[in-house]
Amino acid sequence: MKKLLAIVLCLALMLPVLALAEGDGRVHITYSFWGNQTEAEAVQKSLDEYNQSQDKVFVEPMQIPNEEYTQTLVNYAIANKLPDCGMVNENAVLYFSRNGVMADVSDMFAGEELQPMDCITFKDAGVPVGYSSSNEILILYYNKDMFDAANEPYPSADTPYTWDEFVAVAKRLTFDENGKHPGEEGFDPEKIVQYGAFVNNWTWQMEVWALSNGGAWFSEDGNEVLINSPEAIESIQKVADLALVEHVAPLNVIPEDNGVGVGIGSKTVAMTTDGTWRLGTDFPNLGINYGIAPLPMMKEEVTICTSGLTGVFKGQHQQEAYDFVKWYTREESNWDALVLTGIWLPKSEYFYKTEEGINAWLGNEQYPYNKDMETGRKVLVDYTMNYAKPTCWYYTPNTQITTNDILFTALQSVWSGERTAEDVINEIYPELCEAIVVD
Repeated sequence: MKKLLAIVLCLALMLPVLALAEGDGRVHITYSFWGNQTEAEAVQKSLDEYNQSQDKVFVEPMQIPNEEYTQTLVNYAIANKLPDCGMVNENAVLYFSRNGVMADVSDMFAGEELQPMDCITFKDAGVPVGYSSSNEILILYYNKDMFDAANEPYPSADTPYTWDEFVAVAKRLTFDENGKHPGEEGFDPEKIVQYGAFVNNWTWQMEVWALSNGGAWFSEDGNEVLINSPEAIESIQKVADLALVEHVAPLNVIPEDNGVGVGIGSKTVAMTTDGTWRLGTDFPNLGINYGIAPLPMMKEEVTICTSGLTGVFKGQHQQEAYDFVKWYTREESNWDALVLTGIWLPKSEYFYKTEEGINAWLGNEQYPYNKDMETGRKVLVDYTMNYAKPTCWYYTPNTQITTNDILFTALQSVWSGERTAEDVINEIYPELCEAIVVD
């Protein structure tokens, strides 16, 4: 099936992708992306800026839901309707690159003063094939009002909870309709009014807990599946048990890319793990008095970084698309629309390692977490530089199959409590091993 798809994609790409003829003398190209309405408005703002900065090329947006994005691009390739450029889901970058869908952009930043961080560089057998458009990491969000009501100290900005501490705090913040907490006599888990925590179990985000527990999902060269280690299996079960055993988290059997919405955004959950993009996409509209902190740690302090790649698709207007993408992926081109709004963290080390760079975004009064720069610096800057590791799709092939398909489906029986993580992982392990084999 994978070989057939690759053949179909290559055949589709042999046909020219025609730009829209608008009669204005410009070459019209299409940029595809995913995101909510806030992100769409930010993207349009950047496109408007580019379109007004020159008179040769006009870029038009194409918005696609995140959950359908990769398959939609495949369908467009088959139908000869691929956009000229666009975001590529992290889990599909190596796959699309190997199948000839994307143009080579590995030298896009050669000679540039600002270089992307290594942890957001996609590598195939160690060779860079592209770069994320921004940096994003996973952090802990918490509702300050709920902590205050429980007389609970806020999470530290530089000393993360241990897992046991995290569970204990979550229990104190969880109560049923009679005010009883988990573990107290008379507590009714069927009538919980407020949950203490929600750990986002959107599949790819689960990898961080294996790393924190001393394990991994894949080897660092991307050639071996390691998710069947005791450490990796235990990390999955611990997250599942927050709802099933500890009764401190809402049940979330079929995960969606909406951790904040299920968690703290529902205003019935005190703490939520999710990505830093939520600073700009969600929290400005939630009306929550919130704080940020590093993730709880099982054994080791760690977070994972990620962000979609903005790629150039092979086609008739490849050079025009390349020029736009090079402009678009510079921080300065999206400074107001995406960086200062909190949707993107900067991708260049300069903005983490120099006072001038840090103050440019975190110290800007427009930035959503400017209200507490000390905490922001510890959680967004120091945490990134000291503890962020690349998510597995930066170096492991076919994660669109392993994470988005196999693991996403199989783990639902763990989240529901029907099966243990050990049983499920051992069962699907051979399938995962087969999936990462490069044809």
